[in-house]
Amino acid sequence: MTKLEPQEQQEAWLRAVELAGGKVPTGRIVKDVVQHIMERIQVPNTYQIGEVCLLIAKDNPDLRGKGGCWGIVNHVGEFSCTVTMWDGEYTVRIDHLKPLNYLESECQQMQQISDRISRLRQNESLEDAPSAMLNYLGELKRPYLTAVEEKLLSLIEFEYGVD
Repeated sequence: MTKLEPQEQQEAWLRAVELAGGKVPTGRIVKDVVQHIMERIQVPNTYQIGEVCLLIAKDNPDLRGKGGCWGIVNHVGEFSCTVTMWDGEYTVRIDHLKPLNYLESECQQMQQISDRISRLRQNESLEDAPSAMLNYLGELKRPYLTAVEEKLLSLIEFEYGVD
């Protein structure tokens, strides 16, 4: 409820109590009411296709294990974005994203890294160690690979016949 203005907080609480039959509402009811109010308040979606963002898992079970990982925006909706990650696509509300404010050239570098990781992850015979390395690269907090990371990724690509 802290995301709402004081007047909206009061409105949300009264609506939640009403939905709970006049009793103290559960956290789920309050959360649903707050979400409904937030969707009603038009917050402009400022994300752009190709932008690199950090995923914030918080209350989204679909993002479990993805919090802190980066993704690349490939579709911008009114209240959500679809992001491509190293292990697939996810449609998430904009409050589950944090912009990394990379330059366009850095976003392009991240797109290349993402493409390389995705091609490798499609290999069904991928062993645990290379898979762990790819997971690590999926959580980078910078728009480039170090020299060692680049060599390791290139070695994995070579070993699995992916270029």
